[in-house]
Amino acid sequence: PLQANMPALMGLLELWYCNFLGAGNHVVLPYDHSLRKLPAYLQQLTMESNGKQVTRDGSRVEVDTSMIYWGEPGTNGQHSFYQLIHQGTRLVPVDFIAFANSLNPLGEHHDQLIANVFAQAEALAFGKTAAEVEAEGVEPWLARHREFDGNRPSNVLMADRLTPAVLGRLVALYEHDVFVQGVIWDIDSFDQWGVELGKVLAKRIVPELGGEAAPELSHDASTNALIRRYRRLRGLAC
Repeated sequence: PLQANMPALMGLLELWYCNFLGAGNHVVLPYDHSLRKLPAYLQQLTMESNGKQVTRDGSRVEVDTSMIYWGEPGTNGQHSFYQLIHQGTRLVPVDFIAFANSLNPLGEHHDQLIANVFAQAEALAFGKTAAEVEAEGVEPWLARHREFDGNRPSNVLMADRLTPAVLGRLVALYEHDVFVQGVIWDIDSFDQWGVELGKVLAKRIVPELGGEAAPELSHDASTNALIRRYRRLRGLAC
């Protein structure tokens, strides 16, 4: 049933955040160093699949498609961009990925790590009012700076431990999530024409970058200037 279909639910939530709440970014935060490259993989999966401007019949889409995916291992992100996620003016949906059992157990370290996952999700959801901050003895002038609005969406995806099978299910979850979005937007998630034009133009530019004689350039003014500057810095005729 739909209510138990994780890819469908994730896809529907993504459309809700993107097309109704105006979110343009989606951050993925794996709390396991072994998944440090997962956000980069999801960038390719989501944005190359659904970053489209026309529907399957060639009509222009009427809504935004594909949020910008990015992320870091959660322990890195906490000291870089979590500030924006919690108190910034942009809505940034979050996926936390965690495991109940560590592949590298070390005392209470894993409990402390997972406590941070749960705490971040709770803080995003419920925040903290200025009145609550003041009740802790904080001066009113400072309380507004320590206020958290809350009502910021996140998913917590948690499994027993990271295994090849679990990783496969995780990848399949996101693949089907992307497919659901593409079906609803009526776009073709399985082509990547957006990468073609740059490759075609690069083939024209390559021979213009080398050689002693100055090339006859017929690009736009900006590209011509870049080619000439590159050649000048290489000591070649412009």
